[in-house]
Amino acid sequence: MLNLNNVEVIYDGVILVLRGISIEVHDGTITTVLGANGAGKSTTLKAISGQLRVERGEVTRGSIEFDGQRIDGLQAYEAVKMGIVQVFEGRRVFEHLTGEENLIAGGHTVSNAVMRRNMELVYEYFPRVYERRDVQAGYLSGGEQQMLAIGRALMSDPKMVMLDEPSLGLAPMIIEEIFGIITKLNQQEQTTFLIVEQNATLALDIAEYGYVMENGAIVLEGKADALRENADIKEFYLGISSGEKKSFRDVKTYRRRKRWLG
Repeated sequence: MLNLNNVEVIYDGVILVLRGISIEVHDGTITTVLGANGAGKSTTLKAISGQLRVERGEVTRGSIEFDGQRIDGLQAYEAVKMGIVQVFEGRRVFEHLTGEENLIAGGHTVSNAVMRRNMELVYEYFPRVYERRDVQAGYLSGGEQQMLAIGRALMSDPKMVMLDEPSLGLAPMIIEEIFGIITKLNQQEQTTFLIVEQNATLALDIAEYGYVMENGAIVLEGKADALRENADIKEFYLGISSGEKKSFRDVKTYRRRKRWLG
């Protein structure tokens, strides 16, 4: 469904953020991109969804294809019409509108009949959004806003939903509930997800394939099961270490250089 081939992104004509990354997302799957702050994960999503121009960024090398068509030159609204929807970090709901009005805003690209059908789908998977549909979004809790933001994305009948840090700032029980719903949407509705996360445990539990980013480059990739068992992933992202204790600085400078870059 989605293919990034050696993509390079530069901001303001001088700041190189993505250094030739290649990523594939297959139809009906959940794919995750892991990495620390500043690795380039959000920029990757913006390059796909056409949001780079707003921040004076551009794809300067490589190509992005979706359903066999080049999309790296599309405007954001054109990407939405093709079926690509991004849920931004921090949720960004329309706080002055009610929950249901937020959903209606998300369905402005589809017919009224499709909008009604999708709203019923959102309410089915997110009953809490239904219960709070008449409340202004600014008064919803963080978890409720995240559910609303994902629901709003589903209103446009997307082929692929991209989630940027969906667990950020949420309580563990709410995170578990949201990730459970994402899994159900994937399994029951065949919705394709590309999820950017710092929480590797959560992401690898529901994803089929994963990529690890550092400094704008893909340094590791593989099936989620294999990544969970990878010694470097365990140590750097899951906090699990075996053997003798050593300083994080020593581990970072030696093992990453040896295993990922060597």
